[in-house]
Amino acid sequence: MTIILVASLLTFLAIASYHRANWHTCVGISIAFMLIGSILGAFSTFSWLIFLAIVLPLSVTSLRQQYIIKPIFAAFKKVTPTMSETEKSAIDAGTTWWEADLFCGDPDWNKLHKYPVPRLNTEEQAFMDGPVETVCGMLDDWEATHELTDLPQDVWQYLKDNKFFAMIIKKEYGGLEFSAFAQSCVLQKLTSKSTLLSSIVGVPNSLGPGELLQHYGTQEQKDHYLPRLASGLEIPCFALTSPEAGSDASSIPDYGVVCKGMWQGEEVLGLNLTWNKRYITLAPVATVLGLAFKLRDPDGLLGNNKEPGITCALIPTDTPGVEIGRRHFPLNVPFQNGPTKGENVFVPIDYIIGGPKMAGQGWRMLVECLSVGRAITLPSNSAGGVKAIALASGSYSRIRRQFRLPIGQMEGVEESLAKLAGYAYSSDAAVSMSTGAVDLGEKPSVVSAIIKYHLTEQMRDSTMHAMDIHGGKGIMLGPNNYLGRGYQGAPIAITVEGANILTRNMIIYGQGAIRCHPFVLDELASCSIEDKEEALRAFDTALMGHIGYTISSFVRTFWLGLTGAKFAKAPFKDETAEFYQTASRFSASLALMSDICMAVFGGSLKRKERISARLGDLLSYLYLVSATLKRYNDEGRKKEDFALVQWSCQEHLYHCQRALADLINNMPFAPLRALLKVILFPWGRPVRKPTDTLEHKVAHLLQVPSATRDRLANHIYLTNEPNNLIGRQEQTLKDILAVEPIFDKICLAKGQKLPFFALDKVAAMGLELNVINEKEADMLIKAEVARLQVIDVDDFDPEDLKAGAARSSKKSKAA
Repeated sequence: MTIILVASLLTFLAIASYHRANWHTCVGISIAFMLIGSILGAFSTFSWLIFLAIVLPLSVTSLRQQYIIKPIFAAFKKVTPTMSETEKSAIDAGTTWWEADLFCGDPDWNKLHKYPVPRLNTEEQAFMDGPVETVCGMLDDWEATHELTDLPQDVWQYLKDNKFFAMIIKKEYGGLEFSAFAQSCVLQKLTSKSTLLSSIVGVPNSLGPGELLQHYGTQEQKDHYLPRLASGLEIPCFALTSPEAGSDASSIPDYGVVCKGMWQGEEVLGLNLTWNKRYITLAPVATVLGLAFKLRDPDGLLGNNKEPGITCALIPTDTPGVEIGRRHFPLNVPFQNGPTKGENVFVPIDYIIGGPKMAGQGWRMLVECLSVGRAITLPSNSAGGVKAIALASGSYSRIRRQFRLPIGQMEGVEESLAKLAGYAYSSDAAVSMSTGAVDLGEKPSVVSAIIKYHLTEQMRDSTMHAMDIHGGKGIMLGPNNYLGRGYQGAPIAITVEGANILTRNMIIYGQGAIRCHPFVLDELASCSIEDKEEALRAFDTALMGHIGYTISSFVRTFWLGLTGAKFAKAPFKDETAEFYQTASRFSASLALMSDICMAVFGGSLKRKERISARLGDLLSYLYLVSATLKRYNDEGRKKEDFALVQWSCQEHLYHCQRALADLINNMPFAPLRALLKVILFPWGRPVRKPTDTLEHKVAHLLQVPSATRDRLANHIYLTNEPNNLIGRQEQTLKDILAVEPIFDKICLAKGQKLPFFALDKVAAMGLELNVINEKEADMLIKAEVARLQVIDVDDFDPEDLKAGAARSSKKSKAA
């Protein structure tokens, strides 16, 4: 009887813990079982004494705090690493959203599907169909990147006239005031035509003067600059990165000193600025310079703080001493990017964005705005690029033949095509879901880091697969190459707005663990409370909650692993149920492994970057799975799209599994590794990579026009016009598919399988055999011309390939 009661008690406690019951509920359940056991004679007085000896010290607040929590708190404060002001600002910036549900181990999938579906309004759709379509048609990307190394002047003017640089500016100042989702759609379409074009449009609508002014500027600054930015009279740039401070932007050496000086004939309070910046997009052509620097106030002219810290100011570039104009040359994607310098440049104190009261608030301003901008520009550019590459590779694979069959039917090519299609589907889903969060008022700092890292990596991986598929067609630069510039420029997106190594190894989990964990931030905050009693109470509340949370995570992880998550809730009982259930299982595993890593590594977890990266990978891939499932539901759960959903979910869950396995293998103690394998994978690893059969289905989707393929191509520039290679190729795909039955008819009449080329001669043969008519012959002749245009590559006169006039700064100075 005692064994049965104890086993029943443990079962009920496990169920209560699984459902996140609090301490008092668990104690109540235990007391009830103790009473039942006493009545049945299973528990003696000694059993009660043991029970009370355990429960009372934990339940009586004064006893618990004095004899248990107090020594733990003292030890916690010793091992907890100090957090700099810039780290605090980064942690405090932004909000948590769906990623917090995933981090805490119990995602509510119905909550996910209740988030609104992002949509373009009438005005935004008209902009997509009008100015965006028009400017894409205006640009010859080869001319811009190879001959001009810049956009043509008529394109620049069109962008200004149609307010492409004012998508984020409110209508009251003359801007478009588009949603984040609309901005994303615009950038995707521009990217599908030219990465040069999307880079130039994206930056002013991301982290820059317009965004900072709207949130923090004085009314006078807003009234002066925002209408001029909206109309294109001002071209902005924002200078943050220095030679000595790249990813560690908070360590910028550039400085400004508060002092008095002469300005327009009067002595005014101002700033003496010295800076040396590089990698600044639009700096060579900017008329107004946003500048981040460290402010010093040695004479206390602004107050008692002599080192206010990072500050942002807005400076007209015609101010004496401002140096702009020179350009960097970013990997043959020559968007306007360059250095800017200034030494002892004096400007009025009112040039600080937000005025003197915002002195020292620059880092907070930057990280808050970056949490939004980083969720839009680079992920959107990457998603647009991946979708364009996927569509182009699919059509090329169906048009191009080797060994008398389309290369897209070769299994090696199918493998790459499947990745392209899956990445196109999931990256579009992720950027749509994330920009939707921004439009809901979120500032998703963790989400923005996730999609910045993973979507730019998917874009880089996609360019490699596309190059493998295209072979020589991809590596020969020229007017007929739509891959080369994207391939060359892929590392740019990897590097900017937080290098991907930094983002994966430090930012995603570093911010996620503190922002998303329900108790860690409170535990850390208690260390800063000066009143000892209040600090102890705060730590006690957080720690007790944390312990219960960890126990619950353990129970959930073990149960979901033991049952294969078959009993986990899923919002739909169809073929997607297993993805929801497996994601719930790995979410619980993430919650448990986070607490285990914090316990094992303590304060040194901050320096265990590879451990942090794997925990971040778990969170990231769960987010991508969530986005994929939400997209499928938002689009009406169309069965014909399920292969894409299946591939994406299996691929991302497989990466979750691998991250967990790598975490286990890198725990420092063998017994812990063995225990974790039993808890997390009691029956072995459950997730398998997508099968060859599934990849065959997914690859086929890219090669034949269909509604599914059209949805993959959403917000991509596919107009069939002379300067749009991908659009022309889409038409060629249709032409080739249309003539294949005609070709087969001729082969049948001829009695042999002809090679699929020289279709004009095949047409003549068909007419001679009297098996086709003139219209069908014309279709074959037209298809042959288009086919040759697709597979041909460019060649040049040697004189055309002589090196240009670009010289390094050192050579220029020597000259």
